[in-house]
Amino acid sequence: MRENNSNASTIKIVLDTSVIINGLWEKIFSDESLKDKKIEIVVPKVVVAEIEYQANIKKDVGYAGLKELEKMKEYKEKGIIKELKFVGRRPTLEEIKLSKGGELDNLIREAALEQNAILVTADVIQATIARIMDIPVKLLQEYKKEARIILEDFFDEKTMSVHLKEDVIPLAKKGKPGHWKLVKLGDSPLTREDVNSLALSIIEKAKSDERALIEIDEPGAVVIQMGRYRIAICRPPFSERVEITAVRPITKIRLEDYNLSERLVERLKSRAEGILIAGPPGAGKTTFAQALADFYQEQGNIVKTIEKPRDLQVKPEVTQYTALAGDLRKTASVLLLVRPDYTIFDEMRLPVDFDVFTDLRFGGVGMVGVVHASSAIDAIHRFIGKVELGQLSHVIDTVIFIKAGTVDKVYSLELKVKVPTGMTDEDLARPVVEVRDFETGELEYEIYTFGEEVVVAPVKEVKRKCPAIALAEKYIREYLEKAYPNFNIRVKMVSDTHAILEVSEEIIPKLIGKKGKTIEKLEKKFGISLTVRPLREKEKIDFIEGEEGEKIPLHYKTTRTHIILTAPIAYENTKVIILADDQPLFSAIIGKKGLIKIRRRTKEGKNLAKSIAEGKKLYMAVM
Repeated sequence: MRENNSNASTIKIVLDTSVIINGLWEKIFSDESLKDKKIEIVVPKVVVAEIEYQANIKKDVGYAGLKELEKMKEYKEKGIIKELKFVGRRPTLEEIKLSKGGELDNLIREAALEQNAILVTADVIQATIARIMDIPVKLLQEYKKEARIILEDFFDEKTMSVHLKEDVIPLAKKGKPGHWKLVKLGDSPLTREDVNSLALSIIEKAKSDERALIEIDEPGAVVIQMGRYRIAICRPPFSERVEITAVRPITKIRLEDYNLSERLVERLKSRAEGILIAGPPGAGKTTFAQALADFYQEQGNIVKTIEKPRDLQVKPEVTQYTALAGDLRKTASVLLLVRPDYTIFDEMRLPVDFDVFTDLRFGGVGMVGVVHASSAIDAIHRFIGKVELGQLSHVIDTVIFIKAGTVDKVYSLELKVKVPTGMTDEDLARPVVEVRDFETGELEYEIYTFGEEVVVAPVKEVKRKCPAIALAEKYIREYLEKAYPNFNIRVKMVSDTHAILEVSEEIIPKLIGKKGKTIEKLEKKFGISLTVRPLREKEKIDFIEGEEGEKIPLHYKTTRTHIILTAPIAYENTKVIILADDQPLFSAIIGKKGLIKIRRRTKEGKNLAKSIAEGKKLYMAVM
C-alpha cells in the first residue's frame, strides 16, 4: 500500500460505502505494509447519509452499515485507530436516491483528494475511476476469503430447514420430504440481539461472497441464496418479530432413484414438452425438478432455469436465470434468443408466471413448471382461465404429482373433438381435453365448455348423474332467474338435448315471446330444445292463501356468504318453518320480496347447506 502522507508513521484512509457495509474495512489491519503504522480513518458524510437512508427504509444493508460504524467507534476508543473523523457535505435526499448515477461516488473521490488520503473500496468501477484520476486506491476484493457462517451450526445431515425467531426456541425440520418432524434446537428462546446479530453476519457474508445471490432486498425482507442454503430474513414492519428461515436440500437424487416406469421415462425423453410438477409444500417437487433438469442435460439438451430465488441444485452446465430487471417477461425474451431445449420454471405462483410459461411453450421451448397443488387435477385448474381451452393440452401435456417424495400420480392430456361422456346427441360434440391416468390409460376427467363456463367433469361420476346435465340445469336456471327475478323457475333436464321449464304463469308469455322468438333464442343459446309448463297450483308464486302446516316448495341460491331462499311474495313478514324433505330445520320470518337470507357460517346455514348437498328438497310451512 502506497504512503502519501508527510508523516510516514501515519496512514490516512478514506472508506467508501462498499467496504463498510460488508465489513471489509477491518481487513486493512492485516496488511503487512501497515504494520507499526498509525491509521487515521476518514468517513465522508455522504457515506453516513447513504447508510442512514438504507437503515431508515428498513434495508438490512443499512443495519449492517450502522453496526460497522459502531465498531469503528470502538476501535477508536481502544486506540486501534489513531483518529476517526467525518468530512464533507451531507447529500440531499434526491442525490441519495439517484446514487446509481455515480454522483455520491464522485463526492467520495473528492474527499480522498481533499484529505490527501488513500481511497479504500470494494467497488471495481470506483477503483478504476480513482486510478484514472490518479487517486491512490486500494481494492479490497483480494482480501475476500471463504468464511463459514454461524447458521451452519444449526444444521446436521438430517436437517431440511431451520427456523429462528426472537422470543422463540430455535426449531428445525429433520427427516426427508413427506417424513419429517419438527424438533427444538435448545432450551431457551433467542433474543432479538441474537437474531439480529446472526442476520447481519449472513448479510455481510453474502456481500463479500461472489457466489452468494441476494434475490430479494426489500424493506423488512431479504432473501439470499448462499450455496445450498436459501435464507429468508424478515423483520418489522413486514413481520412482527425478527425471523430467519434457512432451507437446505438434504439429498441429491437422480431420476433413476424414483423408479419410474419405462413408459414414463420414454415419454419424458421423447414426447413430454409441457410438464407440470405439482404437490403440496415440502413434498419434494423441487428435488424432482432438479433430477429432471440433470436428466435432460445428460441427454444432450441445453437446459436453463427460471427461479426466484435461484435455489435449484443443478449441474454447472445448467444456467440459472431470475427475473431480469425484476421482470420475468424480459427473462423470457432472453431465453427465446438463447434457444434452450428445456427450461425448468420453479415455483410458479403469480399470473405473470403462467403467462411466461405459456409464451415460452408456444415459442417451441420444452417447459417444466413447478406449482403448489393439493392434487394433480388442481394443478391443471391453475391454468384454466389463463389459457384458451383449445390450447391447454399444447401448453401442458403431462402432470406429475409428487407426494411424500415419490411420484404419486401421472396424468396425460390430449385434445379431442367429441361428445362429452354422458351426452348422446352428436350435435353436442365440442373440443374436449381428456385427462387420463398415464399408466393405466383410464379416462378420469374431461374438460370442456358449457355455455360460458369451463367444466372439469370427473368421468367416474357419470354413473350417478351426468355432470354435464347437472351443470346444464344449474346454468339454465341461474340465467333465467337473472332475467326474471322474483319468480319461481324450475329446470329439469329430461335428456341431454331436452329440458322442461316449469315457471309461473305470469312469465310464460314473456318467456315464449311473440311467435315463439324468445324461446327460440334461448334454445339456440343453450343448444337444446325447451318445453315450457306452468308450475302446479301449490308452487305458483302469487298464491295468497295457504293452509297452516301446508308444505310449500322453496327455491334457493348460494353466494359466498349466504344461502338465499325464495318464497312467494304474498308471504312477506310471515313466520314459517323451513323443512328439508319432512325434517324441520329452523323457523324464520320471510323478508321483503319473499327472500330469506341465511348466513352460511351460522348453525342454521350449515344445516341448510348439508341438506342441499344431500339432495333434499326445501319447503316452508306456515306456523
